[in-house]
Parts: sequence; C-alpha cells; structure tokens
Amino acid sequence: MAGSNGRQKTVRDMILSLGLIGIAAAVIYVFIPHDDSAPDIPRVDYRVELLTARRAADYPVAAPEGLSKSWKATSVRFRGDDFDSWHLGFHTPDDQYVQVEQSTQKASTFIDEASQGAKATKTTQEIAGRTWTHYTGGRYDALVLPGRSSTTVVAGTGSFKQLTEMAQALKMS
Repeated sequence: MAGSNGRQKTVRDMILSLGLIGIAAAVIYVFIPHDDSAPDIPRVDYRVELLTARRAADYPVAAPEGLSKSWKATSVRFRGDDFDSWHLGFHTPDDQYVQVEQSTQKASTFIDEASQGAKATKTTQEIAGRTWTHYTGGRYDALVLPGRSSTTVVAGTGSFKQLTEMAQALKMS
C-alpha cells in the first residue's frame, strides 16, 4: 500500500501544476494589451509603377482618377514579362477590396484568374462609353471589358456599385 500514496501525490502535484499554469495564462491574457481590431492597411503610392506600365505596356493602362480619398490604394505591380500584367488594388470606404487587372494573356484564362472563378452573366453595363460584362460566382464579382490587345477586369469583394464606381473612374492611357 505504500506505492499508492506516491501515485496520489504525483497526480495531485500534476493537477496543481496545471492549475497554476492556467492562472498564469489568464493573468497574462488579462494584463497584456492586445488589439483585436483589423490592422491598418498602409496606403501605397502607385504613380511610379503607373508611369512605368504606361511606357512599357502594349495597351492603354487603366488607373482611376477622381476617386474619393476614402479609397485607399493598397497594392500595385506591373509585370512586363508576364503578359504585360497590371494590377492595382484598393481598400474601399466600407472595408471591401476592389482591384483593377489588365493583361494581354488569353482572355478566358486571365478573367478566371483575376475574378478567381467568376463566370459571365448575360448582364452588360454601359460605363463611361464602354460596355462591361458582369461576372459572378467566383470569390470575386467582376466587371470585364474586352479590348483588342488586352482585357480589363475590375473585380473584388465590393458591391457592383463599387465596381462600377471604380470602372467609371478609370482613365486609360
């Protein structure tokens, strides 16, 4: 019977240790400051990349003019070696995402990638003198403008109203 007393102490000590660890974790959680809010996404300046893309691309590169300051540019890239692909991403005033994508890549492949799987609908919309097609069903909704040498896609988690606002603001040169 002497052996059972040692086992009881071991189990008791283990439970006490776990209790102390739990109390220490709770104290750390309560007294160490933590912020559960979304991180502030930094604004990027895309002017240099835009000028580079407009000089290098074989098509008129699109960028918005006249959007309110509450639209925040968050990402930009031009890849001349990858079908002259142009990307410009924005954080909208209501915390959604809208991107402008252009490329000389085969339209069907490019649209699928830019919209992350959206499919064409029968809905078209006249925006700033151009006919855009609505795409839905993918990760992003999209407005697509086919061109002679490139395809332009305005896509994102934003509403079609926000996608339209971006498409209206686009100046191509």
